[in-house]
Amino acid sequence: MTREPRTVEADATVADAARQMREGDIGDVVVTREGSVEGIVTDRDIVIRAVAEGRDPDSTPVGEVASKNVTSLAPEQSLDEAVSTMREQDIRRIPVVKDGRPVGILSLGDVAVEREPDSALADISTGSPDQ
Repeated sequence: MTREPRTVEADATVADAARQMREGDIGDVVVTREGSVEGIVTDRDIVIRAVAEGRDPDSTPVGEVASKNVTSLAPEQSLDEAVSTMREQDIRRIPVVKDGRPVGILSLGDVAVEREPDSALADISTGSPDQ
């Protein structure tokens, strides 16, 4: 799990979320409202739901393009539970939430590093972003 995930408030702009992704070298940002998880936005969401629809990234609130009703995990849940949830929900990233606040995010890459450290996905997930 990545601790202290990047977050952006729902009324921030799509461009703000994209900058968070660039600065963190990540493909997703947890969307919050007053600190509580409201959704998640990925680089793909930005492309499909904002750019491809002709929305202005500098004025479109990220909350309008984020996925809502996000499945989350509690910190005490096991990796097996997380994998099962990812499989059942067909999702690649899950915010880890405690008392409504994001404390981490678990990705398929994190699972691969833990479960199959010699796999191609684990290698890609731990590799340098410049590769």
